[in-house]
Amino acid sequence: MRKLTTVLATGVLVSLVGVGTASAQTEPVASSGQQAQAPAQTAQTLAAPPRGRTAATANPLYRTGTLADSHCSPGGLPKGSTAAYKRFLTRVTNCLNASWSTQFRKAKLPFSKPRLRIITRKLRTPCGPWSPGADGIYCSTDRTMYMLVTKTQLRDPFALGITRLMAHEYGHHVQNISGIWSYYWPARARASKAGQLQLSRRSELQAECFSSVFMRTIEDTLPIDPAQWDYTVDWFRKNGAKAWPQNDHGKGSSQAFWMNRGYGSASPGSCNTWAASARAVA
Repeated sequence: MRKLTTVLATGVLVSLVGVGTASAQTEPVASSGQQAQAPAQTAQTLAAPPRGRTAATANPLYRTGTLADSHCSPGGLPKGSTAAYKRFLTRVTNCLNASWSTQFRKAKLPFSKPRLRIITRKLRTPCGPWSPGADGIYCSTDRTMYMLVTKTQLRDPFALGITRLMAHEYGHHVQNISGIWSYYWPARARASKAGQLQLSRRSELQAECFSSVFMRTIEDTLPIDPAQWDYTVDWFRKNGAKAWPQNDHGKGSSQAFWMNRGYGSASPGSCNTWAASARAVA
């Protein structure tokens, strides 16, 4: 379990940057031909993303049922191969695109894929300096997921942890393009310090729940070892809050609750942290 703990620890450090920032345009690592294509959508069938508080508390995505199964099978993740690692990240992104594009179509919302940029060294993104210890960042303005491939990861890759991390950052993209963040950021700007922290927890816990929803859809094709998943949730219960002294990501028990909720339901509708009680996002 040493490998698992290492991956989980770095994954926890990622999501603070994923929530916060905005930026400029970058090119995807994979060509458009390698990316999963979103279903054709027209202005006649789509509504503009909702805005304001109801965009968060009553988003159309919550009424779309079980997340679409992408039949994701990204292949093996052998040790020591940068090419294999990049290929795995690209394929997981394609799987996420396939599932969430279908869900947006069901919600009659416009969908756009995030960009993916795979890097081998820390850099300053359009969002600002790279966060110490982070292995992935989502920047909201340029809609890019930056995924860092390190020597440590290459020596001992862990497919479940890497996929969970990518699905979490993708969850922030879902919040961004669905209109949920159109409520979050203005509300946060007006809130007290305590209010800002609670709003941050609602955003982070929802992204983790969205991640767990996706993990449930690929439990057979990734595949996911039930014992490893249970260990992952328990790790977050015990350690998930330790990196965040201001409690902007939620207590370990809260993180585990929303992971279990998403995984158990496989539905985005179970991830409505914005309408949940304050106790549920403590």
